[in-house]
Amino acid sequence: MIGYAQLWSASPGDWDAAGVAWRGVDAPVGRRRAGLADRAAALRAGWSGGAATAAGGRLDGLQSELATILPALVEVDQVLAEFAGRLRVAKARLAEAVALADRTGVAVDRHGGVRAAPLLWRGPEAGELPVGVGARPSPTGGGVGAGGQARGPAPDPRAGGSAAGGGAGAGGGNGAAGAGGGGVGSPVAVGHVAAALREALALADAADREAASRLAELSGAARTGWVERPPPGRPADDATAATVRAWWATLTPPQRRWLVLHEPTRIGPRDGVPTSARDQANRLLLAGHREALLTARRATPGGRGRRRIDAALAVLDGLAGRLAATSPPRAYLLGFDPRGDGRAIVALGNPDRAGRVLTYVPGMTSDLADVPGELGRAARVQARCAAIAPGAETAAVLWLDYDAPDFLPEASSSTQARDAGPALHRFQEGLRATHDGPPARQTVLGHSYGSLVVGSAARDHGLAADALAFVGSPGVGVDRAGALGLPPQQVWSSTAGDDVIRLVEPPRELAGRAVLAASPLASAAWLLRPDDHQLWFGHDPSDPGFGGRTFPSGRYGHTSYWEPGNPALDGMARIVLGR
Repeated sequence: MIGYAQLWSASPGDWDAAGVAWRGVDAPVGRRRAGLADRAAALRAGWSGGAATAAGGRLDGLQSELATILPALVEVDQVLAEFAGRLRVAKARLAEAVALADRTGVAVDRHGGVRAAPLLWRGPEAGELPVGVGARPSPTGGGVGAGGQARGPAPDPRAGGSAAGGGAGAGGGNGAAGAGGGGVGSPVAVGHVAAALREALALADAADREAASRLAELSGAARTGWVERPPPGRPADDATAATVRAWWATLTPPQRRWLVLHEPTRIGPRDGVPTSARDQANRLLLAGHREALLTARRATPGGRGRRRIDAALAVLDGLAGRLAATSPPRAYLLGFDPRGDGRAIVALGNPDRAGRVLTYVPGMTSDLADVPGELGRAARVQARCAAIAPGAETAAVLWLDYDAPDFLPEASSSTQARDAGPALHRFQEGLRATHDGPPARQTVLGHSYGSLVVGSAARDHGLAADALAFVGSPGVGVDRAGALGLPPQQVWSSTAGDDVIRLVEPPRELAGRAVLAASPLASAAWLLRPDDHQLWFGHDPSDPGFGGRTFPSGRYGHTSYWEPGNPALDGMARIVLGR
């Protein structure tokens, strides 16, 4: 069992760094594979016969063996990153418990024991610390390790060691809730503090034990084989997410890795496949597309063709750069399609493990090149959630799996929003199906045209969501909140007073209004808005007559709801948290 002092001194950042190091091993593995491929090609060009065939087969086999390692490297990184995230939550809950002790006059000693009266400082030899200091022991040893041992950070695999750690644990509640009765230092207060401490330690211990188990399986697979061909039979293309999840549960870890490695185009986008496997598959797809572009670039002389390839590479590199970021939270690639304008689904934190999950749907002109910026908006909501509730784990998903309008005439039609509805419905169903433990609180947030995507999906197909939120909305396809399939009190909206969307009457007025909004008169022109509250696509969801609820926004315009000083950012975070 992980102890109080161990948890307090544990360093989540060390586990993050260990995971990044393991993930980084894919680069030298890739270089070795490329080197073997080059040598095999050279041999085939100048050597024939039985020996040449045998040598070529051996080289191909070595390349295949190296390829099987790649999903496992990502998997180790996932385990350690999830452990680090759970450890942060556990440490936050521990700090909340100690703060509760401070407020209620309960003493906490260096072993996590609690007493009804504050202790006087009697020096370190007494083995006790006063209130406010009891949470700051200085034990020997480092962070928490697999199996509950106090130890330093996980070894760097490039130095020849092996990492240990993991990620799991219960989600949800706030262990440092108010004492709920009883005076200072009362038995009731002592009980509340003790319970909060136990919850924090239990969360860390569960995370540690699960991590140890997952890493032990990976260690065993290194000896017995990373992959194994699964039995025949795959869920039909139209199978529900629950059916896909049930099928996945019948497979062994080596069989799952085989599917990730050999069928990434089927596993990567499949709703009902857990986040970890989708991330592994889509990272392989992204790397494969990038390598194909590099090969094409080498074969393409300068000119327009080369410039197109360079532009495509820049887009992929932008996405890959965000995925490679070393700072938490870790990013998970849940969907990737480079065709056309490109599509992507990226999660910050693992939505299968978090107790609160935000799905953010961006609006007009969004494409693959915009993923880093749009993901930054989701990240700001997630960061605000962490600031408000550090003891709760939140994941934020950027859902850009639809063809967003590129031009104003397209944005005046609801066609692309209607077309996106089935995919968003399936994705939310998939989040429900793959979530571990009690159901998460799921919030779907749409901005601008993305709010119409969310509203249309909710109206036509239903959404597995506990709350809907709209910002800068041109209408959501219905005239009342009750038509969205959720209780009206769980439908939220905010529109800034100077948002250009308020200036829009019928679609034919869009261009003129957009020009007006860019002029110095924009700050006053919104007063000319008609009183009927009708926008492009239905009743203004930010009008009380819509029947939902509203939250405030400062006068920041159409694209700045996520600015740090905008109260809308706080509102979005509190909706996600259920507060």
